[in-house]
Amino acid sequence: MDLMSTEPSETTPNLLTDFHASLERIKQKIAHIQKATDSLRQDRVALETKIEDAQKRIQHILSRLPDQGDARQLNLLGESTSSPSTPITDNDDHEPTTH
Repeated sequence: MDLMSTEPSETTPNLLTDFHASLERIKQKIAHIQKATDSLRQDRVALETKIEDAQKRIQHILSRLPDQGDARQLNLLGESTSSPSTPITDNDDHEPTTH
């Protein structure tokens, strides 16, 4: 009977130690997951910002497109041309290249 009464007291510290060790491992895993979640959230915000900027650039380009009835030269780069009514000619004096 003495063996039975001493056994629970000997295993209780081991169980508590194991329990505390398990809690510490869980805390570390939770902290790791929280860091990863925060990093993903920051990446998402950065990507959303890039998408918004790209959409604004596209909208700006689209707003500069001439109407369908407009026959003027399309100038998407915003470079100044000497005369917008001058017809575009193909001055390609280069010989075709083969690679």
